[in-house]
Amino acid sequence: MKNESQVVVRPARNVRGSVRLPGDKSISHRYAMLAGIAEGVSRLANYSTGADCASTLGCMRALGVEWERKDKDKNGAENVIEVKGHGLALAAPATALDCGNSGSTMRMLSGIVAGQKFTSEMVGDESLSKRPMERVIRPLSAMGAEIASQAGKPPLRITGGELKAIEYRMPVASAQVKSCLLFAGLFAEGETRIEETVRTRDHGEVALRTFGVELDRKSVGQGSEVCIRGGQRLRGIEARIPGDLSSAAFFLCAAALFPGSQLTIPNLLMNPTRARLLDVLMQMGLHISVTQLEEIHGEMVGTLHVEGGALKGTAVAGADSAALIDEIPVLAAIAPYTEQGIEVRDARELRVKESDRIAAVAANLRLMGAQVEEREDGLRIPGEQSLCGAELDSFGDHRIAMAFAVAALRARGETLIRGAESAAISYPAFFQAMEEVTER
Repeated sequence: MKNESQVVVRPARNVRGSVRLPGDKSISHRYAMLAGIAEGVSRLANYSTGADCASTLGCMRALGVEWERKDKDKNGAENVIEVKGHGLALAAPATALDCGNSGSTMRMLSGIVAGQKFTSEMVGDESLSKRPMERVIRPLSAMGAEIASQAGKPPLRITGGELKAIEYRMPVASAQVKSCLLFAGLFAEGETRIEETVRTRDHGEVALRTFGVELDRKSVGQGSEVCIRGGQRLRGIEARIPGDLSSAAFFLCAAALFPGSQLTIPNLLMNPTRARLLDVLMQMGLHISVTQLEEIHGEMVGTLHVEGGALKGTAVAGADSAALIDEIPVLAAIAPYTEQGIEVRDARELRVKESDRIAAVAANLRLMGAQVEEREDGLRIPGEQSLCGAELDSFGDHRIAMAFAVAALRARGETLIRGAESAAISYPAFFQAMEEVTER
């Protein structure tokens, strides 16, 4: 889908202020799905405002789950979704389940529909229709689901039924695939065991426990092993979803561009499997402190206080590439402004996101006058470069649009970003929020 909206970003002098972020996408997706198969009502405050998480809600409604959106609840919480749980047995959808641009919706929800005694068709937009789904098709088929696809890509036609537990070692590090199989494990006879050689985000495990599911988890080398018993029932919850850390990355990197910056981000998700970004930015020279740290529904939440300093370079490789996969585009976008530059390896997964993010980052940096070495699995971007404003393309990818809005803050001259509306996939108010903390 070609999006013709555009935004002009002017250079800034500094970043200063406070920004309250929409609810975390990863948690919003999982809570909406689990609330739908729980018993009783769930109230989810600060639910993500992004289009992707709206796609998940739309699919749940098509599967017979009733929910309503409230601007505020009785406690003053905003963006509240109230979900009436349907229990483990959902209703056969009358139409295709439209996942929009959301790979998270399609991959994770396929684990739930695979356990239903009916056939579902899952479709997506042009971008999603090019993304690989073999990674969920293969293990779900091994559990007993019948799945037809277009050579491993959407649309998916899933005929569910009686699933059997499997032991599965994941060939690709993916929190979405892990969540998909854990969800399918709820409908399987026996105990499903999933092993990952590289530890990925654990929002699926944490969310399942929040809804009352028992699972066993242990570390195995750099990875982990998770076991879930089939037939467990879920109970509804009341929860406030913490601020999205992947959205925070853009504001943190913007603050990192200016030595005198000062930024506060309250109620932010601080999950250890996500917080690697904070470690990397601190190693690069950004001053970050955390206050009001508390655990809410198994997730760590706190307030970040950020001050800019001299920005050194870094290398992202191995397990870090999996941990930072969503944040690499914005780190790469600010790489020219660092002292030593940034090198990214082992990030081939970026080639099959909403766009080919390696190619998109390289193309836009070159348009801004930067030297970039593009590799099959990453990038090398030298430091101490200056960038010029340019006409850039979002490639229909929300993270590319937002990453280059950040890079443009220290460029010489204005930058025009075409297809800027793609930011709405995860963060509709991004450009407005960035403008509010930018000094010119």
